[in-house]
Amino acid sequence: MIKESLKIIPLGGLGEIGKNITAIEYKDEIIVIDCGISFPDEDMYGIDLVIPDIKYLLDNKNKVKGLFLTHGHEDHIGAIPYILKQINIPVYGTKLTIGLVKNKLKEHNMLSKSNLNPIRPGELIKLDELAIEFIRVTHSIAESCALAIHTPIGTVLHTGDFKIDYTPIDGKVMDLNRIAQLGQEGVLLLMADSTNVERAGHSLSEKIIGETLNRIISNAKGRVIVATFASNIHRMQQIADASMIYDRKIVFSGRSMENISNVAMDLGYLHIPEESIIGIEDLNRYPSDKITIITTGSQGEPMAGLSRIAYGSHRHISIEQDDLFIISASPIPGNDKLVSRVINQLYRKGVEVIYEDLEEIHVSGHAYKEELKLIHTLVKPKYFMPVHGEYRHLKHHSDLALKLGMDKSNVFTLETGQVLEISQDKAIATEKVHTGVVFVDGIGVGDVGNIVLRDRRDLARDGMVTIVVAINKETYSIVSGPDIITRGFIYARESENLINKIKDVAKEEIEICLGNNILEWQVLKGRVRKSVEQLLYHKTKRRPSVFPIIMDI
Repeated sequence: MIKESLKIIPLGGLGEIGKNITAIEYKDEIIVIDCGISFPDEDMYGIDLVIPDIKYLLDNKNKVKGLFLTHGHEDHIGAIPYILKQINIPVYGTKLTIGLVKNKLKEHNMLSKSNLNPIRPGELIKLDELAIEFIRVTHSIAESCALAIHTPIGTVLHTGDFKIDYTPIDGKVMDLNRIAQLGQEGVLLLMADSTNVERAGHSLSEKIIGETLNRIISNAKGRVIVATFASNIHRMQQIADASMIYDRKIVFSGRSMENISNVAMDLGYLHIPEESIIGIEDLNRYPSDKITIITTGSQGEPMAGLSRIAYGSHRHISIEQDDLFIISASPIPGNDKLVSRVINQLYRKGVEVIYEDLEEIHVSGHAYKEELKLIHTLVKPKYFMPVHGEYRHLKHHSDLALKLGMDKSNVFTLETGQVLEISQDKAIATEKVHTGVVFVDGIGVGDVGNIVLRDRRDLARDGMVTIVVAINKETYSIVSGPDIITRGFIYARESENLINKIKDVAKEEIEICLGNNILEWQVLKGRVRKSVEQLLYHKTKRRPSVFPIIMDI
């Protein structure tokens, strides 16, 4: 243990996609940076969201002074309502970020109980020991910031998600001057976005997308339907600008798209005249060549707008022959198949689809290798810890820092929960603290754990067989059954022989028990389950879940 140390505690999102949350602790003060969600893997049946386990913060509740947000993406703010229910702390972020958080808290009926503090880039929030400075950066959502955490030991610079865009849509360029100034003053630790470290060169400016959209929309014969991230307000602005040139009305489709566009317009980050926006129910009042629809579903999500349009299940939008679809996003790792499925379905319907492989209709919001080199060169940190990305991205970013001249002992590639402890003269990776995930299933938070998920996977993989029997305890006899119910295992009507064998085996086991005066439910159920499982594996080489239900009549 180092005396007078600063602790960096990644509680989520390190070496994994999403769920970004980091605690920084000095003496009796803890601040939290971001509080995001991740989305469930395919084998997390029934799970809606995955949020971080904040046991460490709850165990140190009296020390936690505030939640500081770098920007308004779901993987950085999505878990806030769930976390504030457990530990109600002040929240700080730029005006747009706080506006998006307000929207979430309204849905959870928590807004009146929450302490939200909008700040401006350049502002400094002072606590007793720590001071947190917000520094403007460019990203794929407006009002993104890096955070400089000033401590008695030195300054920690957390970049948040960023890219270096010299021609951003809103004209608000990244504050490289302040970052360079911090570098001149001395930065103890740099924590930098690693998402695109594998990509050589520089990321493209968002403005390039506007030129492509203008050209594509000018040639469109019918409706233009664009799927993009709801949070990418600059992309929405460019779609709207290109559409208004050709006198098209704008329609927002999808709950998150409608919510975020309303917040962005109310706060002055999205500029579309009122007369250019129509409701989705008014689509049929205008010619098709005068309509642009901006929808959710760029990741191929089955319940989002684009998928529902593609598969004909959207309540208001049916595909027309001259529709032009634009997917203005890159698939998040793991979503490639979902996106391909939607694109194929649209082509089957006979419409034209434009996506990233065909045109420059998406640019990344994360810095490429040369941009990361620039930040390292300006900051010249004593220690470096890569953040935001899968583990391979963290490794590649650490390697990049070494190539730029950093000492290997000063570069830390950590796992979630592993604590980096820094003093005036040294830094070490110490013990792990408790971290993990909490599953959100409907309105249930944390009531689905790994055992329940395992059961769901087993049921999904092999199905289930239920055996229902009624017995008379006084006469030691079977009164009714066994009746067999199967789900996800075999189609009972076409497998009568197997069903009859299950009945025979179950009946035989119960009669043996009753003949020996055995009436304990657990013994009866256990014997039936074991015999039926052995039969089914022998006959089918499958292991469905077997549920004996024995009733006393």
